[in-house]
Amino acid sequence: MDKILSFRDLDVWNAAMDLVMSAYLVAGKLPTSQQYELAVQMRRAAVSIPSNIAEGHASGPGGRYRHHVRIAIGSLAELDTQLELALRLRFVQQEALATVTQQLTRTRQLLHGLARSQRRSQDGSNS
Repeated sequence: MDKILSFRDLDVWNAAMDLVMSAYLVAGKLPTSQQYELAVQMRRAAVSIPSNIAEGHASGPGGRYRHHVRIAIGSLAELDTQLELALRLRFVQQEALATVTQQLTRTRQLLHGLARSQRRSQDGSNS
């Protein structure tokens, strides 16, 4: 396994960055009436995910890192909800969400894996 020197070395951060790119593409396809409403919220939620991973990693191991991972998980849930809303309102078609949905699932798996790893390391240090 390669040594993690920076948040840029984290698979979860890289997956989240790919997710941001796809979310921006979807947000850009929303109707003009939504560019200052739903699209802005989608972009903010998406950007929050890798940003919180980076900030948490930069703060070092411990409670602050875990806190930022939880925020990233929450932002991921926000983005998921906003994408579902765009679909239900028929602002986008299911086919347009295929890539972003796959990336969302992958990022969710990696984030929850990171959270589990942090809990295990915390439990181990409290023994």
